Amino acid sequence: MKKQHFRSIFISDTHLGTLDCQADLLLEFLETVTCDRLYLVGDIIDIWQLKSTLYWPKVMNDIVLALIRKANTGTRVTYIPGNHDELMRHYAGTTFEGIDICMDAVHTTVDGKRLFVFHGDDLDEVVRNFRWVESLASSLYTFILQVSRLYNTVRRRLGYGYWSFAAYIKYKFKNAVAFIERYEEAASALAARGGYDGIVCGHIHHPNNVGYADVTYLNTGDWVEHCSALVEDQQGNIQLVNWVELRLLWQAAEDTASTGTLSSEAIKRRAA
Repeated sequence: MKKQHFRSIFISDTHLGTLDCQADLLLEFLETVTCDRLYLVGDIIDIWQLKSTLYWPKVMNDIVLALIRKANTGTRVTYIPGNHDELMRHYAGTTFEGIDICMDAVHTTVDGKRLFVFHGDDLDEVVRNFRWVESLASSLYTFILQVSRLYNTVRRRLGYGYWSFAAYIKYKFKNAVAFIERYEEAASALAARGGYDGIVCGHIHHPNNVGYADVTYLNTGDWVEHCSALVEDQQGNIQLVNWVELRLLWQAAEDTASTGTLSSEAIKRRAA
């Protein structure tokens, strides 16, 4: 697939080191896009999980090498640690293999808008005040992801593409939806108090691009449930993309350009 270039890309919550990381899709995305600025907005490596279970297949090494390769070939890469890789916060202010490690950052778009970039766990009252509740919720979430993994194994065998059962379940719970709304409002208020035009975060695994008063709230989503990222084009427009959907569109466009019509494979990919 032809490489696509963006001015900046924001990704978070890849959770490398876990079974539920969509590592093959993430590597495919990284190898298909180029950019001037790449922000890694936390929970990139799930150090929490690696402490209890060592899971690190070759594809995860390939992802790390792809990130380092970008940093050494013209892309400015900024790594903002989250709560699952909080160990990296001890190295804030340093550079590793060309990757700058920071607690947070300010990104300026082409049209001069200033976006505050941070992981977002500081706003999560569960993480901040109730560790035992977080542990319980994490166990339930892990179980749902296991069901989602089994469900998608069956889908693949039937010829269908990836679909997040975990995300579907989460959004069915009113309390979860209410928490997401409170989180988005709190993040937007934080940006407004700081005089920023918008805020970019991750953490809650809920991709979104929405306005609150005069502030734009941007959440990168994750590479466990959604395979999503934020991308900025050369005009300063920021778009939320889902790689599973985007790669089908790009591949279909390439097939159409080369043949004049959609191939049977492209039609099949669209149907999936």
